[in-house]
Amino acid sequence: MVGIDISFITLGKEKQKMKKCMALPFITHPGIELIGKTVKDAVSDGKIQYEAMKAVSDEFDTSGCTAIMDLTVEAEAFGAEISMPQDEIPTVKGRLLKSAADVEKLSVPDLGQGRLKEFLKANKLAVENITAKPVFSGCIGPFSLAGRLYNMSEIMISIYTEPETILLLLSKCTEFLIRYCTELKKTGTAGVVMAEPAAGLLSDEDCNMYSSDFVKKIVNAVQDDDFTVILHNCGNMGQCTHAMIASGANALHFGNAVNMVEVLQECPSNKIVMGNIDPVRVFKQSDPNTVQEVTAHLLERTKNYANFVISSGCDIPPHTPLENIRAFFEAVARYNDKIMGSC
Repeated sequence: MVGIDISFITLGKEKQKMKKCMALPFITHPGIELIGKTVKDAVSDGKIQYEAMKAVSDEFDTSGCTAIMDLTVEAEAFGAEISMPQDEIPTVKGRLLKSAADVEKLSVPDLGQGRLKEFLKANKLAVENITAKPVFSGCIGPFSLAGRLYNMSEIMISIYTEPETILLLLSKCTEFLIRYCTELKKTGTAGVVMAEPAAGLLSDEDCNMYSSDFVKKIVNAVQDDDFTVILHNCGNMGQCTHAMIASGANALHFGNAVNMVEVLQECPSNKIVMGNIDPVRVFKQSDPNTVQEVTAHLLERTKNYANFVISSGCDIPPHTPLENIRAFFEAVARYNDKIMGSC
């Protein structure tokens, strides 16, 4: 198994200035298009999802390979109804839980429910066949999962009006996610990208109580020297960075709403910090020259931080131009050539 490489993290500023920057954008959707399949194909069939991951790994100079970011597969396992368009990301339909009684009756599902087995298959095939770089699983975070089961608007009210109900729901979501992440770990992946965007709606104090305290339980259960939890919160506007740090995850992934330098100043130097090129306005909607300029600018601003890994701010959406993704990697390569040439 290829583990996550944190050997590039050094404390001396002179060494930091000379380090090569790793690049790990979330680009599974372009892989789906490279193999001529649809989003629905990839989120329904583990073999197709793996083939998309392999296509990305072969096409681009990524520092690792990530599974598709589908934030419905866990909710589906609990019994939520899912809408699955051909070429768009799946969504949860309606509201599964409508009362405290529903939460009390909710059973924690086993791992044979819904499409979970297909996602486990994709991870297993990826580990077996993508051996030159680490493979990272994906899962939803506990607060984001609870919001999909209870309805986001309702849960944001209920954390104040009936917090004991939401804490019970979060406990059940966390129990399930520990089981799921443990099974993902058994496939041999190097870690898991835990998507917790809904926690970005919370204050730092509430994020600790309703997200990070539960993420930490998952981290304590599965994270070790060979398996890293990458906590992704693209909803964070900068107000809950400390709560993300408190989760104990060894790697923190930020969206484009934050100032990356300010985040790096806040985060401990022994944590990997990742982000944050805008996946829509830059990757999808701009042109190659703009992608290169934005990427080069971020690399220059973060050059003194050896724990920084450049990435997209979130999952790069379907139908993103391949030439824009290539421009990103070209900018990273030029930066690294310049850095190493100055050593």
